[in-house]
Amino acid sequence: MKYHKIDKKLFVNNRKRFIKHLDKNSLAVFNSNDIYNTGADSTLPFTQHRDIFHLCGVDQEESILVIFPDCTKESHREILFLKETNEQIAVWEGEKLTKEKAFETSGIKTVYWLDQFESIFRQLVIECDQVYLNSNEHLRTNNVMQTREDRFVEKFKKDFPQHTIKRSAQIMHQIRSVKDPIEISLMQQACDITEKGFRRILNFIKPGVMEYEIEAELIHEFLNNRSKGFAYTPIIGSGNAACVLHYIENNKKCKDGDVILMDFGAEYANYTSDLTRCVPVNGTFSQRQKEVYNAVLKVKKEATKLLVPGTLLNDYHKQVGKLMEEQLVNLKLISLDDIKNQDPNWPAYKKYFMHGTSHFIGLDTHDLGSWINPIEKNMVFTVEPGIYIPEENLGIRLEDDVVVQASREPFNLMKNIPIEAEEIEDLMN
Repeated sequence: MKYHKIDKKLFVNNRKRFIKHLDKNSLAVFNSNDIYNTGADSTLPFTQHRDIFHLCGVDQEESILVIFPDCTKESHREILFLKETNEQIAVWEGEKLTKEKAFETSGIKTVYWLDQFESIFRQLVIECDQVYLNSNEHLRTNNVMQTREDRFVEKFKKDFPQHTIKRSAQIMHQIRSVKDPIEISLMQQACDITEKGFRRILNFIKPGVMEYEIEAELIHEFLNNRSKGFAYTPIIGSGNAACVLHYIENNKKCKDGDVILMDFGAEYANYTSDLTRCVPVNGTFSQRQKEVYNAVLKVKKEATKLLVPGTLLNDYHKQVGKLMEEQLVNLKLISLDDIKNQDPNWPAYKKYFMHGTSHFIGLDTHDLGSWINPIEKNMVFTVEPGIYIPEENLGIRLEDDVVVQASREPFNLMKNIPIEAEEIEDLMN
């Protein structure tokens, strides 16, 4: 892995947090992701399942984690099952984790090879009262492919039809949403790498540059700083393309007089960052562009202050809608009559600001977290209001990643990344 070794205390602590939510005499099992084929003998680069990584830090395919806190055999209360390394694998793929290295990574003392899994797992299942199995229960998931975890659940139900099954996902949503200080530090590193990428392109952007050339500059900087790349597919949209919320073609020429919207972030150690900045292609905002830009920035600053413990996310988004409503009236994009006659299910401001303002971020760009429970200290959110005006060939979105604090406004992990319009212009000229 490109990233520096992570303190195993993070994973030890994460398992302790998970165990607190388990029913008595329960077992939980987590599987790695598959390696996905692209055709012939080619595969996509392996990406570890975020839940097993969160609990043990193992970043390797074909790994299984079993947690059984009440097991009579103390050595079997936490077990890692790994693919056994050998000389042939070392030559062709590189050496896999040894048992010693697995302990150094995870803090788990008991490590077996995969060929022992079936027999040991059966013994454990017979002893426990219920089993926690994992599944993807993210609100925005669209499962079209059966995963390694899915296949495991199917097999378990067939092999142990009388056992009570419980859901790990509910617990993972709760514990992953509140970040350990070590996690916040890793996310800060991802944001710092993102900053380097952004500063790199400010002097590169000019009329005639292709959007994909900007993308190339960013990935160069990320790889040079121990990131394996973009945390998600980047959006580099100039002119009217900035009004397409998930524009990813990145194949247009940047034109003089246009504003370019760039939504990107580096990953580091599987942790993500998520930044959006808008800059004038020629280095200077027009008066109207700056008006819209500053309106979005004002909403972003005020919205950030609302992310405090005890707040419900749905209430937060309604409050941000009111902030945006005021700015759109000032910009003469909507009127007081539009507001008076609006559909409560689709407020007038939605014509120009149609998406949400914040989402959880962490090991996933849209990380796990509950929308029905109040915000807590050390949750990390994006703040990303936007105004999109296709008729003016202009889209502005501004986004930072912030950590909720106990008694003051959130800490901005991207506080060092330029955002004021005048600062952007100064750096580009």
